[in-house]
Amino acid sequence: MPSDHLFATETFIRLPRDDVFAFFAAAENLQRITPPELGFEILTPLPIAMDAGSRIDYRLRLFGAAFQWHTLISTWEPPFRFVDEQIRGPYRKWVHTHTFYKEDAGTRVVDEVRYRLPLWPVGEIAYPIIRLQLNRIFRYRRRRMLELLGVGT
Repeated sequence: MPSDHLFATETFIRLPRDDVFAFFAAAENLQRITPPELGFEILTPLPIAMDAGSRIDYRLRLFGAAFQWHTLISTWEPPFRFVDEQIRGPYRKWVHTHTFYKEDAGTRVVDEVRYRLPLWPVGEIAYPIIRLQLNRIFRYRRRRMLELLGVGT
């Protein structure tokens, strides 16, 4: 039986939680913090009114293959957290929880992704490569997010 993989990372941002959450609430910022080589494009007309039940469609390339990715915002609790879940896309399962913790000097953003690879059990062979790719994507995302928010690295 396939089991979930967990990927988690966190970033500290020297800005108030409301400001940081507002950055994430603007869906177009996802395109701005995604590595360019993924060819990430939001297909849903912008601006997107984010709320529980919102659906967002994307196009991207993973390992040279083009995919469409359809997500649902399943939880929307500003300014504390939101969850986006893959409805259709390259993974068997993808649930990304974004949590925003208020701290004295700013905000701690915690990203937790629970995912399953496709084509189980053969797809598990790709796990080390997928894990490396996720690390690379989220490192880029962290750097760009800090740049765009004007707080450096």
